[in-house]
Amino acid sequence: MKKHFSIAVIAGDGIGPEVISEGKKVFSGIAALDGGFSVTFEDFPWGCEYYLKTGEMMPQDGLDILRPFDAVYLGAVGYPGVPDHISLGGLLLQIRRGFDEYINLRPIRLLRGAPCPLAGVQPQDIDMIVVRENSEGEYANVGARLYAGTPRETAIQTGVFSRHGCERVIRYAYELARREKRSLTSISKGNALCYSMVFWDEIFAEIGRSYPDVETHSLLVDAASMFFVKDPKRFEIVVTSNLFGDILTDLGAAIAGGMGLAAGANLNPERTYPSMFEPIHGSAPDIAGQGIANPLASIWAVSQMLDFLGENSWAKSLLDAIEILLTERRTLTPDLGGHARTDDVGAAVLEILAR
Repeated sequence: MKKHFSIAVIAGDGIGPEVISEGKKVFSGIAALDGGFSVTFEDFPWGCEYYLKTGEMMPQDGLDILRPFDAVYLGAVGYPGVPDHISLGGLLLQIRRGFDEYINLRPIRLLRGAPCPLAGVQPQDIDMIVVRENSEGEYANVGARLYAGTPRETAIQTGVFSRHGCERVIRYAYELARREKRSLTSISKGNALCYSMVFWDEIFAEIGRSYPDVETHSLLVDAASMFFVKDPKRFEIVVTSNLFGDILTDLGAAIAGGMGLAAGANLNPERTYPSMFEPIHGSAPDIAGQGIANPLASIWAVSQMLDFLGENSWAKSLLDAIEILLTERRTLTPDLGGHARTDDVGAAVLEILAR
């Protein structure tokens, strides 16, 4: 029986609609090439423009609307005139928390043909997967503002590290490392954060006793930041907290081709709720509407989506096609030194896949 995938699309703000259009083009093209599955997309106009009209980033029943879909495909969130904490908290974080997408999976891989600012680094030297805790930690949104408007005004921001939350993300990372026969590095800051990060380190060690076959390492986040630049090949699978994962994966994107090649998956591994896939580069309002945005991150996110939906061979083939596109250098956007327009790239990827 032919499979069918139903994808909810929130193209969002800035360059979001432009790059998501290319991802949809590629996904639909792959379905046509395969013949064994089909895909339909339903678009939702949520985001900052929606907020300026309605006062909310998405409807109150937005999660109920999204729940029946197989996956959510998100473009970008954020635009001048809407504070970042509103645009992020009213949409992206609502979906992550509401759908218990507690795994944020970000590949940091230097594809052949991609630019790298590090001297002497080869593609095989940057090939890691960062498993970021995605539902609590430093982004749990627990805190208060006291004595507002007075000289005593105080902001309190509380990180939340539950045993349940830490165990499940760390165990996921151990399972991934075991399955791929790769080393696992935990990144924390236990020397300064004596409650949350010491707790994290203890749980990492506890769970590790059940995985004696997995080579493990532990690093402080400041040292890890240095080694991401000086010796990235030491990292294979990485597990870390919400905040540290957010920062380190942007650094990882910078050394692995730039933000135009940075994709991320927000996973609910139990599949109780739909998972969400996105380019992580932001809305880039300064180039929106010019047709020059790089859609490869959004296409890479389609590869992640295909993998999660069980189309593993197409997921790999799509990533191979992106690499061929980069090495042939015939259809690259200006950020990669080319002259192609955004809407040229999806067709070029499909042409490579069809060879």
